[in-house]
Amino acid sequence: MKKIRLPLTEEEISGLKAGEGVLLSGTILTGRDCAHKRICEYLDRGEKLPFDFKGETIYYAGPCPAPAGKACGSCGPTTSARMDAFAPRLLDLGLKGMIGKGERSGEVERSIVKNHAVYFAAIGGAGALYGNAVKKSELVAFEDLLSEAVYRFEIEDFPCVVAIDCNGGNIYKK
Repeated sequence: MKKIRLPLTEEEISGLKAGEGVLLSGTILTGRDCAHKRICEYLDRGEKLPFDFKGETIYYAGPCPAPAGKACGSCGPTTSARMDAFAPRLLDLGLKGMIGKGERSGEVERSIVKNHAVYFAAIGGAGALYGNAVKKSELVAFEDLLSEAVYRFEIEDFPCVVAIDCNGGNIYKK
């Protein structure tokens, strides 16, 4: 497995190929549909977001509360297609990586290529494994959304597969 240090560089993105296993370490944001909807509402009103997407990777997940001594509880991936209506807009803002599960729409695939980004697939049902990879968690925005708020995680050896690479390679279409 290839070890990747986040945030992603243009060179790293170029070197990733669909089907390749990776271990991600560094910082990521989390956000699900409610957070994505709120982000786009901010953008529609011309309001400044409480964080910047430029160069970021987002994990489509809603973390469970952290047990004593842990940074995060169980934190499995959610179905990425639920964010497809929002993803192209966020990629245009500089988002470079997305982590979730399942296929993406043609519009998202084209936007990944256009914006030189990458989509990683995480393992459904492995929430405890992913929660253990979180070393630090910080609330970033939308506290009222509870587990669907935006968090910044520091992760270590977070296992994924490159699902859609920056050239349009796609594990779901082989």
